[in-house]
Amino acid sequence: MKYDEFNEYCSSFTATSHVIQWGGAHVWKVGGKVFAIGGWSKEGSEAYIFKTSVLNFDFLSDHEGYRPAPYFANRGMKWIQQTDTSGHLDEELRYYISESYKIVSMGLSKRKRVELGIVVE
Repeated sequence: MKYDEFNEYCSSFTATSHVIQWGGAHVWKVGGKVFAIGGWSKEGSEAYIFKTSVLNFDFLSDHEGYRPAPYFANRGMKWIQQTDTSGHLDEELRYYISESYKIVSMGLSKRKRVELGIVVE
């Protein structure tokens, strides 16, 4: 997945905003809270970061093409970076980004979710 595809996908979620920050990273937020980041690859290629459940964090930490996200995971947060962006993990990436959006959305107050028009299933 390239950054333009990543940005298009992230923009498809309700009440999101996009900023370029932290050294040129594509940062996607819902209700002011980060749910996905495109950037921070040591090799200069695409890399994507998303929040996960504890179970998915444990699974993906040891899965080829993924690693605990720099700066986030070493602070005890459950964030993963997809480092294999050759294309064969794109469908997985879409799934994990959508789950990250749900996790972060659920962390918002009910009032904020209603205000933003976010329906959580």
